[in-house]
Amino acid sequence: MSRTTLDLWVGLFVALGFAALVFLATKAGSYSGLASGRAYTVEASFDNIGGLKAKAPVKSAGVLVGRVADIRFDVQSYRAVVKLDLDPRYQFPRDTIATILTAGLLGEQYVGLEPGGDSDVLKNGDRITMTQSAVVLEKLIGQFMFNKAAESPSQP
Repeated sequence: MSRTTLDLWVGLFVALGFAALVFLATKAGSYSGLASGRAYTVEASFDNIGGLKAKAPVKSAGVLVGRVADIRFDVQSYRAVVKLDLDPRYQFPRDTIATILTAGLLGEQYVGLEPGGDSDVLKNGDRITMTQSAVVLEKLIGQFMFNKAAESPSQP
């Protein structure tokens, strides 16, 4: 096999590999995870959403049950309102708790749903009233440093 033929095959193989990666990236990026594209939408208000972004996962017991559809700021209550698109296969009680969690120590943020015990379920357009905001690492470090400074005895 000549050098030119070998270079041609290597180039073709690299081009096919690159095309496969682009294809997978576009498929994974547009994957909604919802059953046949239908979803019901609920809203939840948070004091602080941290780094939560649109299209972030919504999980319950570690299972993907929806996606964050939209995030807006409510000028009346001065809170962030997060719109969640939930898979219709999963019905949650009306007293479900929505929490903003972080995957790992510094990973992406997502919304976690903890079902309650109510017999009525959330429907399209309902609002989750019990929420827990994101834990902001900078605030925790600041509180820790402030407490340590307050504990140390002052030197004369």
